[in-house]
Amino acid sequence: MAIGERPVVEEPRLLVRRPSSSRWSRRGFLVAFLPALAAVLAGVAVLAVSGNILLPFERVITVEGKMASKRDFFEDEEVQRLLLKHHMRVHITSSGSREVAIRDVSSYDFVFPSGQPAGDLITSRRAADNQYVTVHRPFVSPIVLATYREYAETLEAKGIATAQPASGPGRPLYYVLDMQEFLKSIADGLRWNDLGIQKRGISNANRVLAQSPDVCGSNSAGTYLALVAFTWRGKGDEVPDTDKEADDRARSIKPLLEQGLPAADVFRTYLSAEGKGIAPVVVAYEHQYLTYQVQYQTESKKLDSQRVLLYPASQFVTQPQFIALNREGDRLGELITHDPELRQRAMELGFRILDPTGEVAGDQLSRFLERRHIPVPSMAGDNTRSSMPRLRFLERMISIVGDCPAAETSAGRPE
Repeated sequence: MAIGERPVVEEPRLLVRRPSSSRWSRRGFLVAFLPALAAVLAGVAVLAVSGNILLPFERVITVEGKMASKRDFFEDEEVQRLLLKHHMRVHITSSGSREVAIRDVSSYDFVFPSGQPAGDLITSRRAADNQYVTVHRPFVSPIVLATYREYAETLEAKGIATAQPASGPGRPLYYVLDMQEFLKSIADGLRWNDLGIQKRGISNANRVLAQSPDVCGSNSAGTYLALVAFTWRGKGDEVPDTDKEADDRARSIKPLLEQGLPAADVFRTYLSAEGKGIAPVVVAYEHQYLTYQVQYQTESKKLDSQRVLLYPASQFVTQPQFIALNREGDRLGELITHDPELRQRAMELGFRILDPTGEVAGDQLSRFLERRHIPVPSMAGDNTRSSMPRLRFLERMISIVGDCPAAETSAGRPE
């Protein structure tokens, strides 16, 4: 190169080795790349719609809980989606409410017994041991007896049940049950054929009974036991207040109770095709029935008019207690109690959500059922509000009726 000449510098070129078996071109690249890009964008869109677009970048914690019927809430897909928005996932271990209360729960973040007696067992024990415990009360669901139209109409014809005024077209879905008369039929050993069930096209020689879950493990069974104990003698609000009274009352009502199935199986049996013959009257929670009717209507565009509810004239409103056992459990309790979307979903699942004072929050459930064209059960407060026995005496009664050990209260000390 001569002096003064500028060196010639070639621009760098990207060398691409083309496979001998195919030609590589910009068009070929786009053909191969665009489907993959479309799949990625579709996945992002799904995450955006579900509210989970940030989940791959933020830690999702799994909260461990133990409960019985209230697992229906956490197993709902919409509830799971809403919790994921808060970077939280819940893993449930199923167990009867009383079973939750009498076993070690130290490996869980929270427990959710379906009623106050089981909740009191847990909170009193942990408080006595100076362990972390915080209680949240997000919603309630009353105890009901689920049955079939033929059985409800048979009880109505005998003056044992009264139909609530229908809040929509068709025959009523809800009845008020005279518990004293119902229990008298049981005590007298009457069978469904004795009450005239044949007039409704059914023959059933089984005794008149309400099938409940195992009283040694289930809150609904324990609550029904207390309801029977309260109404059987017909003495108003008299409940046992000594050990002897509790023992005597338990022995007197034991023949009136039929129990033994696991809690999850009782309502499942009621929904089965064989339920009408196996267990025509079962102890359940109102929310289970309302959730079933919503799902049935969504799928079939009509109501299941053959399955109906009996509301005992004397009523216990069960008070589920979400009991946080550590801070992660407490955070979840705060969410399901106060988050508007989770409260709305609880109502859509048939629960009566509570306001900050612990009272049922207005008539949201009524409006929701009306929009879905589902009759609204009477929620007036004119039924007798039954008093639960003190925990000590309820436990003695459960142990006698269920032939199981009584749980210790207040960390082993009598109440």
